[in-house]
Amino acid sequence: MAVGERPDFRLLGDVLAHWARERGDEPAVTFGGVTRTWAEFDERVRRLSAALAASGVGRGDRVAFVDKNHPACLEVTFAAGGLGAANAIPNWRLSPDELVYVLNDSGAEVVFAGADLLPTVEAIRDRLPAVRRIVVVGGEDDEFEAFAANCDPSAVDSGLVAEGDGVLVMYTSGTTGFPKGAVLTHRSVLTHGTAVGKAFPMDPGDKNLVAMPLFHVGGTCYAIVGFLTGLPTIMTREPDAKSLFGALAAGATHAFLVPAVVGAIVQAGEQAIAALSRLKYLGYGASPMPLPLLRTALAAWPDMRFVQVYGMTELSGAVTTLDNDAHRDTSRPERLASAGRPVSGVEVRIVDPATSEDAESGEVWIRTDQRMSGYLGKPEATAETVVDGWVRTGDIGRLDDGGFLFLEDRVKDMIITGGENVYSPEVERVVAEFPGVADVAVIGVPDERWGEQVKAVVAPLPDEAVDVDKLLEFCRERLAHFKCPSSVDVLEALPRNATGKILKRTLREPYWRDRDRNV
Repeated sequence: MAVGERPDFRLLGDVLAHWARERGDEPAVTFGGVTRTWAEFDERVRRLSAALAASGVGRGDRVAFVDKNHPACLEVTFAAGGLGAANAIPNWRLSPDELVYVLNDSGAEVVFAGADLLPTVEAIRDRLPAVRRIVVVGGEDDEFEAFAANCDPSAVDSGLVAEGDGVLVMYTSGTTGFPKGAVLTHRSVLTHGTAVGKAFPMDPGDKNLVAMPLFHVGGTCYAIVGFLTGLPTIMTREPDAKSLFGALAAGATHAFLVPAVVGAIVQAGEQAIAALSRLKYLGYGASPMPLPLLRTALAAWPDMRFVQVYGMTELSGAVTTLDNDAHRDTSRPERLASAGRPVSGVEVRIVDPATSEDAESGEVWIRTDQRMSGYLGKPEATAETVVDGWVRTGDIGRLDDGGFLFLEDRVKDMIITGGENVYSPEVERVVAEFPGVADVAVIGVPDERWGEQVKAVVAPLPDEAVDVDKLLEFCRERLAHFKCPSSVDVLEALPRNATGKILKRTLREPYWRDRDRNV
């Protein structure tokens, strides 16, 4: 049954309840050699809801999940949602200081920590005043199974939960230098799952592969796309070669991957290419795919249906798709560089960022029920991003004669590396603290594997020098690895305009010259 034919799901829990009734004995999720049926998964979630309620979690509260991919994270999301609460899922690669900020900002009272990440969470425990309990997931000291084992699955009444209640808090890097928690609601994630699912139609016998990290909308919200179909999901802990090929051997037919992973498979040779050819649909996005790699992939997998997606965390994921027909349309080859056309229920405006008037080329604004309810605890930041129901993406773009969206630049100082968003101010804040640095600008420069790499351009204080190696080490101690500069340029002075603003376009231009894309 194709996604999109059941738009009557009001709450996330309705999805599990429906398929538990209709396909109770059929497989729902497979992970690490263990398969749960729809009936089992639904009962586990309802028991977990009761356990959370007994722990004092209620409507409007948050819990958090810190781990690599694990089905327990989805169970926590559904279980919290059954109470009108939300699951905050921080990036497990954050530095300790960053993780402290996110967990405190979320207000999470119960934290589920994977056994691998438990030492990190325990090391910062005394800096998390709101956290009342930490539940270990997996490993020899697993507490997750016992946490809900004796709870009554019928004890929770979700009748008071509303479609507009938050169910996920997904953190996105901030222009102010600190992450912001985008609150995604039952309505927003289900609207996204229904609309985007039409681009990934599934038939009986198909299986959805969830390999991208669940702290990313390309992980959790893509997983919900598959759940709506009532067909099996295969989840991997990480998108490494062994896990991916194991999932493909187990029958995965649909997947969403970032271009860096696709590139690694292409470069791995004929055996890896043959393994991936088992997919019917390959979705990709979160960062641009270099056109040479895309053309190579299209040739390598002529029978596979490619779907590019463009979106953002604040929109629950994808809002435009470039379908397979457009990928292989030799009469309009320029559209390979586009982000595709809007999915159902999505409106796109192109707006002059200076005047807020419609323009041929300008900032991309999106209106859809997929949008977040706002940034958690940050009404001013929300008001800057959401204007009269329109979400300002921070991307500069244009629409062609067929309604295809082309992205040309960014309003925000954002870098996309390996599918991760990095806002320059976050990195600049740290670099500026390094001894000897008088001025700093952080830019994205092209990288064939990751799309972009983070580069810091610094100017030293008078009569001082900047030790580049020590600066890089300084950053690694204070930032998540993917946010750290991979290189540093030292200039006598940074270029500025008449009003004193650093000209990042001037700094980027030598690196992006003669490229197919500028973002």
